[in-house]
Amino acid sequence: MNIHDLEAFIAVVETGSIVGASARLNLTQPGVTRRIQNLEDGLATALLDRQSKPLKPTASGREAYEHGRRVLRSLEDLRAGVSPQGEVKGEFRLGIMPYLSDAALALPLDSLRAAFPQLTLRISSGWSPRLVEQVARSELDAVAVCLAEGLAPPDELVCDDLGVQSVLLVASPGLGVPKPADLASLSRFPWVMNENGCGFRAFIRQSFDALRLPFQVGVEALSVDLRMSLVARGHGIGIVTPGAFADSRWRDRVEVIDCPDFKPQVRAWLLHRPPAGRLSRPIALFRDALIEGLEVPMPLVS
Repeated sequence: MNIHDLEAFIAVVETGSIVGASARLNLTQPGVTRRIQNLEDGLATALLDRQSKPLKPTASGREAYEHGRRVLRSLEDLRAGVSPQGEVKGEFRLGIMPYLSDAALALPLDSLRAAFPQLTLRISSGWSPRLVEQVARSELDAVAVCLAEGLAPPDELVCDDLGVQSVLLVASPGLGVPKPADLASLSRFPWVMNENGCGFRAFIRQSFDALRLPFQVGVEALSVDLRMSLVARGHGIGIVTPGAFADSRWRDRVEVIDCPDFKPQVRAWLLHRPPAGRLSRPIALFRDALIEGLEVPMPLVS
């Protein structure tokens, strides 16, 4: 088996196309196609479903991808271990859920780039269930996710507990949310929320369902700045991290809701497959910097 053929196959799976793999590997498209065919001939099986757009691996291709990723990581670990300079090189594929990317990514990423300038960061965003699946299948090297309290990550992963994370409930003063509020009064207003898959949204819905209260999502939007602007214009109640609230240009046009019996929170985790190999130091640095970045004090309630 040729390592270059394996690299081409993995690039196609991760980019979803021959064109994308060609750009990543700096090869011609026919060159990438030949390498995929060589690998399929060597394994005597089809690895890609060529009818799908984007290209997706077959069942055999999925298994080949997972094994191949581990082979390439082992080679990168070997190169790093025998390098005279001891520099960490190659890729660091990092998955971040939107809440954490809104909250505290600047410091961790600055620290990684300063400490490991030869390391290529490939950052993707997604919801926690999907990210956990991707790191378990070795599609990502590490993921930062939020899970509901009591929901443990998979046993086969290395799990660093980043602590309990809370969010603020915010609304426009003109919306007329009672002070203080309770869940019953909050259920009378629409909400401006992240897409389905957000741990905080699931937590809020479960809390309302437990009391048989309605939960109406008035607007669904991924961008924290857009959500804050909609909240400021009176379209509903929103949630925001302390860090995002402190940095928001809309913070003076909203107020923090005081709801003593309802404090939305989840637990943050940094997950990766063992062993970390050459990425052990980058993962540890990212973890420590992320913990520091998440330590933003809660503002006073209006």
